[in-house]
Parts: sequence; C-alpha cells; structure tokens
Amino acid sequence: MPEKPEVITVVNSLKPRLIGKKITGCNVYWDNIIAFPATDKFREGVINQTINDIKTRGKFLVFNLNRDDLLIHLRMEGKFLFRNINDEILKHEHVEFILDGDTSFRYHDVRKFGKMYLINKDIVNDVKPLCDLGLEYYDDNLTKEYLFDKIHKKNLPIKTILLDQSIITGIGNIYVDEVLFLSGIDPFRCGNSIKLSECQRIIDSTKTTLDKAVKAGGTTIKSFTSSEGVHGLFQHELLVHGKKNDKCPNCGRDIIVSKIGGRGTYYCKYCQK
Repeated sequence: MPEKPEVITVVNSLKPRLIGKKITGCNVYWDNIIAFPATDKFREGVINQTINDIKTRGKFLVFNLNRDDLLIHLRMEGKFLFRNINDEILKHEHVEFILDGDTSFRYHDVRKFGKMYLINKDIVNDVKPLCDLGLEYYDDNLTKEYLFDKIHKKNLPIKTILLDQSIITGIGNIYVDEVLFLSGIDPFRCGNSIKLSECQRIIDSTKTTLDKAVKAGGTTIKSFTSSEGVHGLFQHELLVHGKKNDKCPNCGRDIIVSKIGGRGTYYCKYCQK
C-alpha cells in the first residue's frame, strides 16, 4: 500500500498534467470505488469543475476543485493512466474523467480496493474520512509532548501505535520499521514504556526517513507504481524492512523478522532496545 512519500510522488507527477484542467465528463465502471456520495451524484457533481490544485492529507490525494474536494485513496494497487478519449476502456480501469473534452484520465485498480469521495471543501476536514486523521509528519504541532500524550497510556506495541493514522498520518508498515530502527527502539515495546526523549527520537527519525523517501520518489514494493512511468527508488535505501537473511547495517548481526498485529516486522534486537 502506498504511504505518504508515494502519495506525494503521485501528486508531483500529476500536477503538471492536471492543474487547470476542467472535468467535462465522468464515467464510473465499478460503483464500489465511489464511497461518497452515491455514484450518480458523484458523477454529476464532479462535471464542470476545474482541478485547481492537488495536495495530500495522510494517504489521500486531495484534488481541489471549484466547489468540492475530490479525495482518492489508492489502497493496495490503485494508479492513474492518461489515454485518448477514444481508447478502449480496459478491464481494470474503473473510473474515467474526461478533461477538457479530449483527454481520458483513468483510475486503474486490479484489486478494486481504492475509494473516492466528493465532499464540499467547506466541510471536508470536519467529516469522515479526513476528520479521523492525525498530524502530518511535517506539522509543527508534532512535538514530543504531543506524541507522549498520545501513547503513554497505551499498552500496545509501539509499532502498532505508530500505524494508527489518528496519531501521525501517512506512515505505514515499511516506514515504521525504518523509523524504529533509526530511533533504536524495539518495535515490541509498549507505548507506555516510551520516554519523552524517545518520542523526540521517533519524530526526528520519521522526518529524516520520510523526507529521504520523498526525494527518492517513494518506495516501489511489489506491484505498486505511483503513476505511469513513475517508480520509487527508496527501496534501495531501506535499512531493515524487507531485509530477510540480511545483516544489520549497524552491528552486523542478523535482522529479525517477526509479526506484530499481523504485519511483517523487521528489526535488530541488539540495536533496538
């Protein structure tokens, strides 16, 4: 599943081709992709609105239109394709936006897990899904005191807590492993054992890791690609995640592979205390 750096990469790749374009038509070929409103209202509502900007909120792409915000979550394998308006609609192309009458901008999703919302921009941050999200990793309000307050009463593994999108949004399984390795913190430690100083290490490591990943275009894992012709390179810089049978880059001992909350977890039991 794409995490914050991948979503930012998608936005950066789409902006040059979409900003200023008017949506003149919309076709939905798989209704379940549309989470809100009903498909007919979604299709009618998006037509004749212009794409003024594209931003991110957590793992959501946020298309700023004239009246509404179009929210898109790519889930496991969603991606975008640009086609000619007369090109055949292929099997996994589920939503089509016609731009200025001659470009077909398509949402492609093999697993059909992606979701789209069309919400009035005046209330978009006050209703689901965005109202449930925590702070962005670059938010000035993400302080050690904020994080400590969120986790110090939780009797759950710190990895599980950091995957909670209501605390810090946009970080998923890959980057949590990297953050905790850089922080020197065992992913199995409970949140209520994490000290204030360690909260600062987590925040610093999060910013370092995600900023590097953004510069590298995200991490291309399995079948996810950010959009046509855009592939991340950060997988070449991962320190522990996915490094089964590899050695710790710090101490040279074996990297441990385990499960936390059903998620594959990579760490060094000697460097992470």
